[in-house]
Amino acid sequence: MTNYNGRKVFVKDGNVEKAIRKFKKKISESGLLQDLQERERYTKPSVKRKLAKSIAKKRWQKYVNSQKF
Repeated sequence: MTNYNGRKVFVKDGNVEKAIRKFKKKISESGLLQDLQERERYTKPSVKRKLAKSIAKKRWQKYVNSQKF
């Protein structure tokens, strides 16, 4: 579990838009949003395995294609 404490952004000179951009960047970099989306609904272990296998397959194909010259 990742520590999500300290996700604060201070508004300087009343510039709320800039503070929102910084906050969104911090949240996306920490992976909090992705973690919450994954927990939104249950995925069966078999589906997780299939997804991981397909991602590995794509990664391998990308590697093989990059080796062809």
